[in-house]
Amino acid sequence: MKLSKCLKHAFNMVLHSKLRSWLTILGIVIGVAAVIAIVSLGEGLEQSLTEQMGDMGGDIITITPGFTRGEDMRLGPGGGGGGPGAPATDAQATDEESVLDRTDVQALRGLPDIEFIDTRIRGNVDISYLGKSGSVSLTGVDQKVWSLITTDEIRDGRMLDSADQNVIVIGGKLADSFFDQPLGINKVVSIEDSAFRIVGILDDESNDIIMPIQMAYQLLDDKEKDVYDSIVVKIRDEDNLDAAIERIENKLMITRHVTENDKDFSVTSSQQMNEMRSEMLGSMSAFLTAIAAVSLLVGSVGISNTMFTSVLEKTKEIGIMKAIGARNKDILAIFLFNAGLIGLAGGIVGVILGIILSGVMPYLMSGIPLARGGVIVSVNTILIALCVSFSVGIIAGFIPAYQGSKLKPVDALRY
Repeated sequence: MKLSKCLKHAFNMVLHSKLRSWLTILGIVIGVAAVIAIVSLGEGLEQSLTEQMGDMGGDIITITPGFTRGEDMRLGPGGGGGGPGAPATDAQATDEESVLDRTDVQALRGLPDIEFIDTRIRGNVDISYLGKSGSVSLTGVDQKVWSLITTDEIRDGRMLDSADQNVIVIGGKLADSFFDQPLGINKVVSIEDSAFRIVGILDDESNDIIMPIQMAYQLLDDKEKDVYDSIVVKIRDEDNLDAAIERIENKLMITRHVTENDKDFSVTSSQQMNEMRSEMLGSMSAFLTAIAAVSLLVGSVGISNTMFTSVLEKTKEIGIMKAIGARNKDILAIFLFNAGLIGLAGGIVGVILGIILSGVMPYLMSGIPLARGGVIVSVNTILIALCVSFSVGIIAGFIPAYQGSKLKPVDALRY
């Protein structure tokens, strides 16, 4: 029997068992759609992470008080090593009173690897404008070097410079939607009852305020002068990042009189955060994909059940075909094609549903910053999904198809 003839018989079997076939196809549809949506979201997250980390500056190192046993795995966008959203650390200090101060800065200035040093303090303040007020995050920076280190981009206005005093740079969200009326360049706002003029607006989605560190000390009562929440440094050669981190740690351990066992500070870099976050995303995507693949397994069981039923229903027809010359491999091919068509049909519908679901997911996950980058439905993902669904159908239908092909004509006709 020709292959085209076997395919035609298989196609007719699917058409003549519409309800049962579509119920079976539904299991494959759910599995394929889930896999397409999760893989597409994962690829979108990875691309968004790569873009964000690419803008964070691989030559930026952040030093914080307290020994870090694990980096903060927040996936939100920040200013990289240079903005108010610089990689934070989940510090577990060996000494609750450990701080970074002017002595540490002086020690770092002696290292040839370091090009710029920025000292920062952070806190929350109340901001008022036209009778409306609210609490936002404030970052005090060394305005002489902040513009040389930060990877944040200015949307309107300018960066801070060395002569600035009562001026601030604000985040894009704070400027656009925090108050009833948008804030613009040269607008004056009240921060803790002190007036400040806006000279720059960041091209981001934050509610942050950046101001000269000396002014920040005046607003944040709990901050001690010349004591810093973090020190951000820019090294001269990104290719020597690991060596620079090692020299920074050794220098600070000497000046702070600590060892590896009682270290009271942490040194992290954007590249390290990138690697850890990428690894976490990969593990999460693999886990979710594995869960979605369970639906395909359930769908394959449905195909096997349908094929066993089809063999029983077609037993007499199998006997007739064998009686007029059909061979075992012809019968096997017909039932395998039938199972494969069911799997392929489920794959096609699943891909369509998965693409639709992928388009909806960013809106459902709008609260997750990286999900704003959308999803990526690649051609390779679609082709792999179709091949897998067809293969699942073939594999699930092999045993019942093999049993049907081994029926003896006399027994089949007597059935």
